[in-house]
Amino acid sequence: MQCQYFNEEPLDLSNSSLQPADQVNTEQLELADVQPLHFQTDFAGCMEMYSDVETVAQYLASHEGWFCRCAEPMRTESFGENGYILVIGRYGAFGFDVEPKMAVILDPAVEQTYNMYSVPIPNEPYIGYEVDYNASMKLKEIPLHEAAKGIEKIYKKQGLSELPEVITRVSWELHLKVSVRFPKFIYKLPLSVIQKTGDRVLTEIIRQVSPRLTLKVQKDFHERHELPLPSKEGRQFYKISVEDEQVA
Repeated sequence: MQCQYFNEEPLDLSNSSLQPADQVNTEQLELADVQPLHFQTDFAGCMEMYSDVETVAQYLASHEGWFCRCAEPMRTESFGENGYILVIGRYGAFGFDVEPKMAVILDPAVEQTYNMYSVPIPNEPYIGYEVDYNASMKLKEIPLHEAAKGIEKIYKKQGLSELPEVITRVSWELHLKVSVRFPKFIYKLPLSVIQKTGDRVLTEIIRQVSPRLTLKVQKDFHERHELPLPSKEGRQFYKISVEDEQVA
């Protein structure tokens, strides 16, 4: 995946001393000797699986198969029993690009809940940023009448007359924080502008990667179990505010 993020409200830098990346000298490309800036984004969602919770749990537990298949076109590499290194893609703003990657652990389920979290990349030197990723998936078996509308039509279209008595809803949350030390030339911009743009770049990464990953996992599961694919109403994806959750 190659993706370039552009600020939706371009800044007028005509009177700024900020230079394009290809005009920045080697000294300016060095990381500034300052405290890293912190960016954060939080999302939640769910997807429906047209099978019982035990079947879905068995599929998710065998993540050495579906994880790498469904992560494409992101590059993945496994390490240990439950770890993966992901190269997300190339993103940037203001002439500064980065190809973020992170190492994650997918723990075995506890009471139908899976936790995934980031760890330091093995043998990787500091390259200007650190990722703090935490996500969870919770499985819940629900009766057919609680499913998204259209399941009857989907089964009928596939020539299947017998509907499942129950299906499984996989609800998830992800919380992503990134700490970045930028090259010196970036700090010629106001910190408020860097902060706003960094948060938006992080949000854009999740908006591009997460829905596609959800759909690919859904497709992979249903194809391998010879089941019809739920409609788009069987997937949800939305941004959440951690502050609002804490207040509530």
